[in-house]
Amino acid sequence: MLFIKSIKNKLWRVKKAIKNSLLERVLPYGFYFSHKGYCPCCDNKVTFKSKSHWLRDFFVCDNCNSIPRERALMLVIEKYYPNWKDLDIHESSPGNRGASVKLKNNAKKYIASQYYPHKPLGTVVDNFQNQDLENLTFLDESFDLVITQDVMEHVYNPKKAFSEIARTLKKGGAHIFTVPLINKHKKTEIWAVKGEDGKPVFTNTPEWHGNVVDPIGSAVTMHWGFDIVEFIKEHSGLETIIEHIDNIDYGIRAELIEVLITKK
Repeated sequence: MLFIKSIKNKLWRVKKAIKNSLLERVLPYGFYFSHKGYCPCCDNKVTFKSKSHWLRDFFVCDNCNSIPRERALMLVIEKYYPNWKDLDIHESSPGNRGASVKLKNNAKKYIASQYYPHKPLGTVVDNFQNQDLENLTFLDESFDLVITQDVMEHVYNPKKAFSEIARTLKKGGAHIFTVPLINKHKKTEIWAVKGEDGKPVFTNTPEWHGNVVDPIGSAVTMHWGFDIVEFIKEHSGLETIIEHIDNIDYGIRAELIEVLITKK
């Protein structure tokens, strides 16, 4: 009897797993995609899953919840700077998952900053350095790597920001970053400017992205195109290359997936 009961329980669990798997594929968005592979952010064999066709934000690692652009960024860092764990690194506006967590937990000389506009620059707020990319308080040539993930579309004065990042880089260092190149082969467009009250004045349809330290979010100020390479060269003097990775085995398949490397 115990043997028969055990078989019935196993059959019930199999039926339930099949049912849940089928439901997962059709609900709630009518879209399901998964692929087994290796996550560069948590260094594990995982399954990447998405219930939305917008893979950029929803094709997640089932272990660390990283998304494609974070995994692409980590691959690029390890390609160009395999000794990154020993380098001086500044990450501006890190997230709480993916590449940011890996950098924080493994880089010996990692500094994370957020921007709190009403607090003194250079002070520590909630365990973060308070830094404005347009007016950094760091000394010249402080860092081997500066990392930003989807930040440069939110700065009001990117000329100053790219110049300041270049100033803080050591020779041989790099700004490695993701930014949605919305306009691609079209010219970059300014999407919002800073009003007298410090709030955004949109020149086009208002757009906001999430911000881990501000529930209001961050205004989109720029719609970048591939001409960002020339823009950076003009205002920082540094050369930039663009890496486009499409490797499903690393869970890197999505829209707007480019990683940019500006070397000093």
